[in-house]
Amino acid sequence: MKCPYCGYEESKVIDSRPAEDGEKIRRRRECLKCLKRFTTYEMIESIPIIVVKKDNSREEFNRNKLLKGLIKSCEKRSISLETLEGVVNYIEKDLQNNFEKEISTKVIGELVMERLKNIDKVAYIRFASVYREFDDVDNFMSELKKLLTEKNS
Repeated sequence: MKCPYCGYEESKVIDSRPAEDGEKIRRRRECLKCLKRFTTYEMIESIPIIVVKKDNSREEFNRNKLLKGLIKSCEKRSISLETLEGVVNYIEKDLQNNFEKEISTKVIGELVMERLKNIDKVAYIRFASVYREFDDVDNFMSELKKLLTEKNS
């Protein structure tokens, strides 16, 4: 780490502490040439997740947009905002751990449905009806039958 006072490139770490809820590490350093002390912060570099939409357009992953969709699906259901935020956190971490730079909306939609199915079946069906673009009653009934078959298995 380059010293901000003399520009020397070697320093030693005197103290390290977590900062900002453990998201960063604060380090006190001492320059090995001029002996002045300075502070640096170290954090994980986050690579933005790019979402590839159905029309092949691309946009940066927006957790608020996902949360709004979940809230809409869970309207008038007894599902806490904390639970929905947990779903968004899970999906975001899963996407980041995937190491793919671009993720299709299909992958995200399937992850959401997988989580919703275990939380609330009605919210799952609501989300699926929009995500899978049910255009008639037959598609809707097919999804309901799958859900009932899984429940009885």
